[in-house]
Amino acid sequence: MANPTVPDAPSVPEPTTLRQDADVESSVGTTSSTDIEHVAVSDDPRQWSYARKTTTLCIVSLATMVSASASNIQNPSNSLIEANLNATSSQISWTLAAFLIIQGNFPLIWSAASEIKGRKPVYLMASALFMVGSAALALCQTIDVMIGMRAVQAAGSCAVMAISAATLADIYDTHERGTMMGVFFAAPLLGPAIGPILGGSLSQAFGWRASFYFLLICEVVIFMSFLILFKDTYRRERSLTYCSALQRLITSKELIQSPNGSIIDGHESGRDQTQTGDVEKQLQTPTVTDTTSVITSTPGLDDVKLSIRDINPFPPYFRILSRKNNVVILIANGLVFGFTYCLSYTCSRTLANTYGYKAFPIGLVLLCLGIGSIFGSVLSGRWSDRVLAKMTEANGGKWEAEMRLESSKLAMLWLPPFVVGYAWVCEKHVNVAVICILLVLIGFSSIWMYTSTLAYLVDANPGRSCPAVATNSSFRGSIAFVSVLVAVPLQDALGDGGLYTAWAVVLVGMELLVLLVLHKGESWRRESEERELKSGN
Repeated sequence: MANPTVPDAPSVPEPTTLRQDADVESSVGTTSSTDIEHVAVSDDPRQWSYARKTTTLCIVSLATMVSASASNIQNPSNSLIEANLNATSSQISWTLAAFLIIQGNFPLIWSAASEIKGRKPVYLMASALFMVGSAALALCQTIDVMIGMRAVQAAGSCAVMAISAATLADIYDTHERGTMMGVFFAAPLLGPAIGPILGGSLSQAFGWRASFYFLLICEVVIFMSFLILFKDTYRRERSLTYCSALQRLITSKELIQSPNGSIIDGHESGRDQTQTGDVEKQLQTPTVTDTTSVITSTPGLDDVKLSIRDINPFPPYFRILSRKNNVVILIANGLVFGFTYCLSYTCSRTLANTYGYKAFPIGLVLLCLGIGSIFGSVLSGRWSDRVLAKMTEANGGKWEAEMRLESSKLAMLWLPPFVVGYAWVCEKHVNVAVICILLVLIGFSSIWMYTSTLAYLVDANPGRSCPAVATNSSFRGSIAFVSVLVAVPLQDALGDGGLYTAWAVVLVGMELLVLLVLHKGESWRRESEERELKSGN
């Protein structure tokens, strides 16, 4: 399989070599092409050994699987919790609602922190918070405490959901990213698939608190793995957020005196001195021009101090939303996840009410959705990389992020028909084996779409992969929350046939959004980049 050609990073001074009271000479001026994802760094994570990369992939995948399973592991135990804590059905619903809202939106905080402090400190802090929440849930005596601790648990669990994709972007280059994203996303898909089975089994054998003790034990293992085995993949030179902080520091020190009394010795009589500007504006341009200059007493990355602005999650969030291509893809991703959450929730009700299934058999049927999703994730990632490589080669070695979406067309043909088939199989109470087959097919085709669109979101936002994934998590969690809230009333009013026929229409609209970005995304990105250059954002 041909690999897409990526321009080599130019020989420019690395920011980490800049120190106060040190003279730093830039290389003599040639113009070369680079982007922030390919800035030269020391100990480049993309040059790590296969074993190191695989270890990193396994740790974040395991952490993501456990975090994802936490969302629905309590579902088989809800009746036991309700009886034991003297809770109402509405209060039980709030334990799920609190988890979904926090898990969807708190990643904005973790994302901003990871772009300043690095991935590893965030993983450790979040893992500790998850352990606290799980321990408190296992010991809680009131439903109010449980609702609060589910929110705490969600805040800890969502960090890996938000920044794991950014971690993979740190260690894998564009031409292999789709494959690794596909492998990685098998974990968060497997978590919700096995969560009900584990929760039902543990609750039946040891009581409802056993599920939370199980999560606590798993998280202790994950915390130790991050602490001992995980090597931070974050590099400040490749972070627009951190480089913006550096630029502001340089700007704040306008008069940098050299030993001979001059401010900056520039090319000729200082005529070609580089003007201070927003670093994102400089780094997003496709070319970087190196001119002969000597900078003295220049503050470097080690001199940058945190500010409120640096850890404010909302400016990066709004920058992601300022681009039309991002907004359209985020809506499409949210609709896919809203559909899958609605499907798993209402399928459980159908199996319980119509087929008379108990918690454990329901979990086994829902496992079919997870199995299809796992195979779809792995295979779609490989197909995405293959299509991207072929299109890049055909384009003379030049690639655009929108090429990533071409691979999603294959699933577009099948997802809506599979959903309509599921709708009327459930409506007519056909043998459960047919439901299982359709769940596998739906899981396969829906995640095929999602893997390509998420990889596109990362590729289309170089230097902003972490805020982009966090914004995606916010959209995904919010739309999934709404879909779960309206699922039961709609199912009661329309039946499975009407509900999922309507969902098939919605998914056709989602596919049209993806095709719109495929054809218009490049021009939208160029317009956004030009606007950001002019405005300095």
